[in-house]
Amino acid sequence: MSFYMFKGQYSTDSLRSLVEKPQDREAAAGKMISALGGKLHHLFFCFGEDDVMALIEAPSDEVMAACALVVGASGTMAGGSTTKLMTSKEAMSAMKKAQEGQKSYQAVAS
Repeated sequence: MSFYMFKGQYSTDSLRSLVEKPQDREAAAGKMISALGGKLHHLFFCFGEDDVMALIEAPSDEVMAACALVVGASGTMAGGSTTKLMTSKEAMSAMKKAQEGQKSYQAVAS
């Protein structure tokens, strides 16, 4: 399974609703992600450009896209993005593949 970082900005209406009636959004998100075959590891509320950040594990890009589509279609978010993450082990494997790729690549001549 792969890891993904979802970052999002709540819509004004959603923020208003959260203030008027505080809700556990981690439980709601976790239930939906689990129903699609993934796992919500953490949901953080944050300061700055984004209101929420989630660390999600999903069996495929399609499952993660489905999760993002569910949230996007709900009208809850005003914007967001998903970043696919690599473990250190996966990054090391990519570095080793890059070593092989260097053998057949010619850089731009100066």
